[in-house]
Amino acid sequence: MTVNVMTAKYVTKKVFDKETLFILDVRNESDFNDWKIEGENFDYLNIPYFELLDGVEEILEKLPKDQEILVVCAKEGSSVMVADMLSEAGLTVSYLEGGMKSWSEHLEPVKVGDLKDGGEIYQFVRIGKGCLSYMVVSNGEAAIIDATRMTDIFLDFAESKGVKITNVFDTHLHADHISGGRKIAEATHATYWLPPKDATEVTFEYAALEGGQDVTIGNTTINIHALYSPGHTIGSTSFVVDEKFLLSGDILFIDSIGRPDLAGLAQDWVGDLRETLYNRYRELSDELVVLPAHFMIIDELNEDGSVSEKLGTLFAKNHGLNITDEAEFRRIVTENLPPQPNAYQEIRETNMGKISPDEEKQREMEIGPNRCAVR
Repeated sequence: MTVNVMTAKYVTKKVFDKETLFILDVRNESDFNDWKIEGENFDYLNIPYFELLDGVEEILEKLPKDQEILVVCAKEGSSVMVADMLSEAGLTVSYLEGGMKSWSEHLEPVKVGDLKDGGEIYQFVRIGKGCLSYMVVSNGEAAIIDATRMTDIFLDFAESKGVKITNVFDTHLHADHISGGRKIAEATHATYWLPPKDATEVTFEYAALEGGQDVTIGNTTINIHALYSPGHTIGSTSFVVDEKFLLSGDILFIDSIGRPDLAGLAQDWVGDLRETLYNRYRELSDELVVLPAHFMIIDELNEDGSVSEKLGTLFAKNHGLNITDEAEFRRIVTENLPPQPNAYQEIRETNMGKISPDEEKQREMEIGPNRCAVR
């Protein structure tokens, strides 16, 4: 039997469509437990590759005979060899093209809404990493918010829409992934915006993104208002787009809130975080659709694969927005923190322009799940 190849894009569709899939992950157990491909109806078996060097006979009884098996490893090579052995044993099998490396880097664009005067807003779902980027399109122009380092997809998408990228924003100085914002701005001669309180150590020029500003995209009335909303970082900034969408960065997620400790200042910033969530955001319309910069778990995906929810719904259902006692909020936020993101200090320094690691090193720095939230 022949071995098939599955792309990250194809597996993403299976995630979005809630299809079934059996995954044989041949990475080490610790790597699998830390980070894996997640799907609502996926089943898993983790057997490290080195245990299969002498053959797959001992695991055949653990594998389904009636559905396709996807073999996954870090970069592809090991999964190809295991898939070949399973195929020779008569099973229907595929391997993931590019391994978890490609899974980490895949971005899937999803339209999340129409704007007044014919504009559109798109969300780019980085399914394997939980990152969410955005493109606002209006009357021949585009703005990009929280771009990842895989810049080609944004440039190609803008070209396919026939729009010119005029503005690029980062809601804050990212610590879990390398921003592509500056690179896109340089390639397109767009204005690159960054909150100045997060940019005290950057080595490049930028436009200061401060509260109360409006930036117009196209000739339409699409305004991006910067709301000063510190907490996750001291300069974290939110955007209200077209009085309809709230791009909350890493301040507020669908099922959690942003962590305030990635610069080592959790005790200092937890009060800012509470002020933003419990006072500044309370002044906004409940009808705003929240579009965060990350998602935490696959359950947060909507039917079309997008990640969004009305602000009023989050105030009703998100536990992080319903801790009335301030001391209790401080305790939960500072004591309930997940591990720091991999290489987060190096990632921050890369985003500051202090270091310039090569592409392979950047991949290594980003490997693993996103850890931006307090749950």
